[in-house]
Amino acid sequence: MRPAPGPADARPGITGQAPQAPADHHDPRPRRRLAAGPDRPGLPGRPGRIDARWCGDITYVATDEGWLYLATLIDIASRRVIGWATGDHLRRPLVVDALQHAWDDRRPHGPVIFQSDRGRQYTSAAYGQVADRLGIRLSVGRRGQCWDNAVAESFFATIKGDLLDEHRWPTRAAARSAIFEYVESWYNLHRLHSSLGYRSPAEFEAATTA
Repeated sequence: MRPAPGPADARPGITGQAPQAPADHHDPRPRRRLAAGPDRPGLPGRPGRIDARWCGDITYVATDEGWLYLATLIDIASRRVIGWATGDHLRRPLVVDALQHAWDDRRPHGPVIFQSDRGRQYTSAAYGQVADRLGIRLSVGRRGQCWDNAVAESFFATIKGDLLDEHRWPTRAAARSAIFEYVESWYNLHRLHSSLGYRSPAEFEAATTA
């Protein structure tokens, strides 16, 4: 079953050229030195403990008002989207908001490793300071190895195929509202994953923590 949140006039009547995909945002602030260490995403297997490893990334959504940027955090064990944020910019507060959302929601009791690509938002010294304050260890993927962050990329492919690429979004607010409904009411609660034994993230977590 595929959910269909979004405007009723999706697709028909689209005119004009689609906006060009945005380039990586340049952030002149100092960048933190991070290595792809032994905890890097490229290691095989999935951690057994929930809230042991999180991953995150940023994607963009075309709207008639311009780009809407979506930053997500996912628990690698359960595939649950535990934090997300949207904005009309690619600056550091976007990923900080997503991280803080995840932390406030989960309040993990043990150490957490957060895995990302080498984007400037994630490797900035300021982002590292926020992670340090929360007790989160940062890890980055190897250069040129996009599959090191495969869980985050897989979610973006899923939400685009299920929702974002299926509709025309007249406003950023409309796209954000649909993302909220998709993540919180469908994906986390009901979308089945073969990697979880054909259970949803919520079902997997309930069975794991029971």
